[in-house]
Amino acid sequence: MATLIHELSGQTWFIVFMAIALFGGVLGAVHHAEVIAHKTGEPYGTLVLAMCITIIEVSLIISLMLTGHDGAEVIARDAVFATIMIVINGVIGLCIFIGGLKHYEMNFRNEGSISALAVLTALATFILIMPIVTVSAPEDKFTRSQLTFVGITCFVLYMAFLAFQTVSHRDYYLPKAVDKKTDINFHAQKPSNQKTAISVILLMLSLVVVVAMAELLSPAIEAGVAAVGAPKTIVGIAIALLVLLPEGYAAVRAARANRLQSSLNLALGSALASVGLSIPVIAGIAIIFHLPLTLGISELNMTLMCLTFFIGALTLVIGRTTRLQGAIHLIIFFEYLFLSLVP
Repeated sequence: MATLIHELSGQTWFIVFMAIALFGGVLGAVHHAEVIAHKTGEPYGTLVLAMCITIIEVSLIISLMLTGHDGAEVIARDAVFATIMIVINGVIGLCIFIGGLKHYEMNFRNEGSISALAVLTALATFILIMPIVTVSAPEDKFTRSQLTFVGITCFVLYMAFLAFQTVSHRDYYLPKAVDKKTDINFHAQKPSNQKTAISVILLMLSLVVVVAMAELLSPAIEAGVAAVGAPKTIVGIAIALLVLLPEGYAAVRAARANRLQSSLNLALGSALASVGLSIPVIAGIAIIFHLPLTLGISELNMTLMCLTFFIGALTLVIGRTTRLQGAIHLIIFFEYLFLSLVP
């Protein structure tokens, strides 16, 4: 069976079929996640999709690490860094730009968004920059004890953020009262328990389809990267793009409906879950199976990441956005993609 799938993965028609199935799985996941979100309310609904996306990402990264292919030790680093760049510059930039074109100016709760960005900045620094400046291990790597400590601190910090988001300061992640008045989803009747239960099951099935199709497309992606002579970091970017498709699509839809608060909850929530949950799991797997793991990023990527967090803070601190801010983030995103191809 594995041999047959390997042979088919080289056929153009099979790759197109997998891409269509992947897109169908994404649409299904988004729809059922929105049903669950409407039933549970913010910010619990956005957490459902964020957790599911993290499961997809971890499974893909670990499967590639366990195969031991060339460059497997940097897959986690490239995927996590790509997730941060895609979410803050690509997804949030696109949401703000598209929403700005349609609604001129959009409002959101800056208290929650800035808090999420602060946690994400700390997590990214722990994971992607600390390996460069520590001296106990070779460049770009952690020692076993350092990796254990970083994995634990990332998990603890993410759990602290979850408690902040869902218990002590939940109102920071809810739409403003003026936005609730015009939000048809807020006033619409909540789905029944039966419909919600069905959506939970179908969401799981949709995500299984996304995982399966993404894994089947991975060899085609790796072959395409090798064929054009692109850097291996493109594989990590491709994984992050595939994983973030459901979340990104749902965020853009929310922005078009003038629900930027939901867009930001989705985008920042997925990035936080991706870093705060995936790295502890990946670190544990690497320690248990003695797998090589490189986490430190290059000076070029460090510059891009610092620029991203700085501009992101300027965007989110005001509490309202225009299409100019979206355009700035999108330009940084395209700069990141270009420099990934031509470093």
